[in-house]
Amino acid sequence: MRTFQAPDGVRWGVEAMLASGSHAMIVFRHPNGRTSRLDRYAWRNIDTPEARDVTARLDPDTVLERLSESDLALHFRRSMRIAAADNPLGTPATHAG
Repeated sequence: MRTFQAPDGVRWGVEAMLASGSHAMIVFRHPNGRTSRLDRYAWRNIDTPEARDVTARLDPDTVLERLSESDLALHFRRSMRIAAADNPLGTPATHAG
């Protein structure tokens, strides 16, 4: 796991998950715990020769190592909250409404 310091000074834990042959989920873990509703995610698309092989799988650790600080900043700016209840309408997407 890596760390990323957001512009507001919060230090987020960063990990790569769900790696396939052409993309991986970049997860930003809020410092107050792994079950935090403040965790965020973004997708990293990867253009390598392996991306054309449907049976290939990227190594999440390698994906994370290859991300520069500017890549992390870009993904953080484009990230969304993981928690379903955090939406502008105030009604969780998991509830009938």
